[in-house]
Amino acid sequence: MAPWYSLHWFSPAQWEQFHFAHPLALAGIPLVLLLFFLRYYLHRKAQQRLNISVSQLNRPVTKGSLSRIQQAYSLLSWFRYLLPISFFIGISLVLVALARPQIVREQRDEQSEGIDIMLAVDVSESMNETDLSPTRLAAARRVAQAFVNGRKNDRIGLVVFAGEAFSVCPLTTDYDLVKQYLSDLNHQMIRTSGTAIGDALARCINRMRDATSVQNEPEADSLNQIRSKIVILLSDGDNTAGNLDPTTAAKLAKAFSIRLYTIAVGRPTSTSSAAVTVDEGILKTIANIGNGNFFRATDARSLHRVFSQINRLEKSPVRVRVYEDIQDYYRVYLYWAICFLLLSLFLKNTIFGNVLED
Repeated sequence: MAPWYSLHWFSPAQWEQFHFAHPLALAGIPLVLLLFFLRYYLHRKAQQRLNISVSQLNRPVTKGSLSRIQQAYSLLSWFRYLLPISFFIGISLVLVALARPQIVREQRDEQSEGIDIMLAVDVSESMNETDLSPTRLAAARRVAQAFVNGRKNDRIGLVVFAGEAFSVCPLTTDYDLVKQYLSDLNHQMIRTSGTAIGDALARCINRMRDATSVQNEPEADSLNQIRSKIVILLSDGDNTAGNLDPTTAAKLAKAFSIRLYTIAVGRPTSTSSAAVTVDEGILKTIANIGNGNFFRATDARSLHRVFSQINRLEKSPVRVRVYEDIQDYYRVYLYWAICFLLLSLFLKNTIFGNVLED
């Protein structure tokens, strides 16, 4: 940092960095200037001067020496402005010091507890239909990975199901691991045919309960209590297998304050071998019980919009702490003000001051 007597403190670049705590004090500078002009205007004809006659000098004054005397007098006449100028600058710098020039450095600290998200993805044979390009499962896998990319401070887990349900990934903040598991999903992972939605919800609920019970410290317990918990279930909606009824599992999720979002993937189609239907009824039912929402995704674009909407709905609260490092520099301008006021006091006692007006 430059010393106080450096001219750096008067550079425009330095002044652009300043924040003034009391900017109203700066308004006094033009007011002081106005008072100076007003005083000059009112007293311009009443100024007292001591005239000295040089006509009776003994030695003759040549034309050249007279010209030099006139030039010297003209130069000295300009010096009489040093007193009011230095006094004005001193008063102005006092006002600058009163305005308290500061440099404020702001730091923002964002803290978020995040939420717990379990993805339950149907990998049954019906998810291999091509009404979503290239297949229902591939489209769901791709959009789910993009959804994981957009989360921050959230724990995400993965459950897959067909005729049975299996927990693939526990709740974790390792998003690369979750995306890797999502990329490995295929319709041949589970050989048991059918769609066990109730069992999949039960697996998700157990994962969230386990994640809470693992933490034994009081601080971690309080953190888990305020975490929101949601399940995002993607399926074609045909509940044809499993040991647990989906509505019972939804009521269990509600008891544990877990919100359920269900997405019906695909649209009713038919093939030469069998009819492929999308049962929206059970998905709507468990979404209503679980205080969540039901969505229909008939193509890849609408599936992406569904995940974007869930992303907007489920945002964990963010606490923002703003730290300000404030450095005052009013002393610099106060020192300069004292110097100029002392200079004006000195000039007052020299030939540049008009003692007749004191």
